[in-house]
Amino acid sequence: MSMFLPFLLALPLLFLVFLSLKNIKKGYEKPRNNKNLPPGPPKLPFIGNLHQFSTTSSLNHRRLHQLSMRYGPLMSLQLGSKPTVVISSARIAREVLKTHDLEFASRPSFVCQQKLSYGGHDIAFAPYGECWRELRKICITELFNTKRVQSFRCIREDEIFQLIKSISGQLAASSSTPVNLTDVALALSNNIICRIAFGKTFQHESCYKCSFSQLLKEAQALFVSFAFADYFPSLGWVFDILSGLPRRLERNFQGLDLFYSQVIEEHLDPKRPKPQEEDIADVLLRMHKDHSSSLHLKMEHIKALFMNIFIAGTDTTAATVVWAMSELAKKPIAMKKVQDELRSLVGNKGHIDEDDVNQLHYLKYVVKETLRLHPPTPLLLPRETINHCKIDGYDIYPKTQVFVNGWAIGMEPEIWKNPEEFIPERFIDGSVDFKGQHFEFIPFGSGRRICPGMHVGVATVELILANLLYSFNWELPDGMKNEDIHMDELPGITVKKKTPLLLLAINTYNEF
Repeated sequence: MSMFLPFLLALPLLFLVFLSLKNIKKGYEKPRNNKNLPPGPPKLPFIGNLHQFSTTSSLNHRRLHQLSMRYGPLMSLQLGSKPTVVISSARIAREVLKTHDLEFASRPSFVCQQKLSYGGHDIAFAPYGECWRELRKICITELFNTKRVQSFRCIREDEIFQLIKSISGQLAASSSTPVNLTDVALALSNNIICRIAFGKTFQHESCYKCSFSQLLKEAQALFVSFAFADYFPSLGWVFDILSGLPRRLERNFQGLDLFYSQVIEEHLDPKRPKPQEEDIADVLLRMHKDHSSSLHLKMEHIKALFMNIFIAGTDTTAATVVWAMSELAKKPIAMKKVQDELRSLVGNKGHIDEDDVNQLHYLKYVVKETLRLHPPTPLLLPRETINHCKIDGYDIYPKTQVFVNGWAIGMEPEIWKNPEEFIPERFIDGSVDFKGQHFEFIPFGSGRRICPGMHVGVATVELILANLLYSFNWELPDGMKNEDIHMDELPGITVKKKTPLLLLAINTYNEF
């Protein structure tokens, strides 16, 4: 076997040379005499700037931010065969996401996303077109309108009540054992999202020979897995087969598909008791049956939308809660301020409901500051240009992949004073919000591709934090100092805290 090792090691390089020659001929088309592209770092032969961009790293937003400080807020990269631009300032983001939003409204096609979204039959990864526009309309008018979001209120409040009761029970058994807030937040957000979307929780169920949590974790990992075919489309699939990616992807897809099919079967069962409120599966299946949408919803559309809600809704909520509690643990003065606000407003009521949250101004500043420092998706989901346009005087051609570095925009020193510090008070004037109109703060994106579930996610985060901070005092375990709380990031489609957050809870307010 050792005699073949040099050949095996050289094979990838030879293969990339071949792919590069083919991709140069059939790849990115632009006039040869026009070189008015945005500035960018030098490119290596064949791979371009792939060595500066790892599809499996959580640090891409930081790496690209460093490059943008040298090459500018509109930067050009070549990722294999994919021409790419990176936006790192609010000024350029406004031009891209508002002035030229239509030209930047599509999505690039990636192997894993296409498979798990049933060929782009979803809202997140579908290319721009009539199908996507109709799905977006359904999300806005049917799934996430104000009335529907309010109808999920009892689910959020019930699940959070059960969590607080569980933590109190654990404290009665052992008050010296830290609470793993990372696990707590993930389990809670999973339960809330599953009840909203599917009508029940699935935390302890298994599907396709693996647990529910394993299925979810693997899907999230696949979304950021490197596929050679994405960057070298001619023959990259060969290396993907050697890496085992297609087999792994197919297994996860089959598991998710079986899960979605089971949900649909349960909802179509004539013996199923009629729910008091429709969940999202009920709404979509009713529209499928009644043909109440011009799209004529197919099961592939419904399952793909399940994927969006299931994958995107759980990790993002949990990650934001953990980042907020981590920052507050490092800044006990800020934690005390938000707890004083909560307890002075609610008194001995025993819990926080959503009516209370609307009056909690400092809590909302905490959530905003957390989203600025730790946006769930620091590099917003990549866009793809539809038409040629000029941005800041540079030519951007069709089929260009576009990353908007939301994290870098939140770090602009010209806009944010001491941007690396956690300072909730910076939002006191209330003029900057995350709803897509203020381009210096776009954790959920902006324009046509803004996250349709933004309001559900924020409402859930605010309610979880309010009850955790109202119900308990939170302290560091013995011997631990504020600076010992590590804020390293974990790779994934959602950037999470790398190490679990363990805090001691002291139950001082709740009476059950």
